[in-house]
Amino acid sequence: MKPIYILLLAIMIAPFSLFGQKVYSVEYESQADLKVFVVDYESQCDLKVFFVDYESQANEDGLWFFVEYESQADKKIYFVKYESQADLKIFKVKYESQAGWNKNEKQHLLL
Repeated sequence: MKPIYILLLAIMIAPFSLFGQKVYSVEYESQADLKVFVVDYESQCDLKVFFVDYESQANEDGLWFFVEYESQADKKIYFVKYESQADLKIFKVKYESQAGWNKNEKQHLLL
């Protein structure tokens, strides 16, 4: 009986195990699910982000795809002017393989 519960739990958690995101950049802070600030140095960030070209590529931590319409997004984000206003600090990386969490305590923001 126990293996059935473990299997059911695994099935329920599986959709949340991938943290790639379809994001939409909103015009006003009040419309956003998440306020984001882009830092200058990798060591300052919570999440290292790589912007992918295709929606299907956004399937791992830190792989973001910008959608055309708000309704298509997993998260609506607003880019703030000051680091202190941000919920999440990101650093844009050059290569897809570099994307991922720098500080795991903020992972809940993208669930």
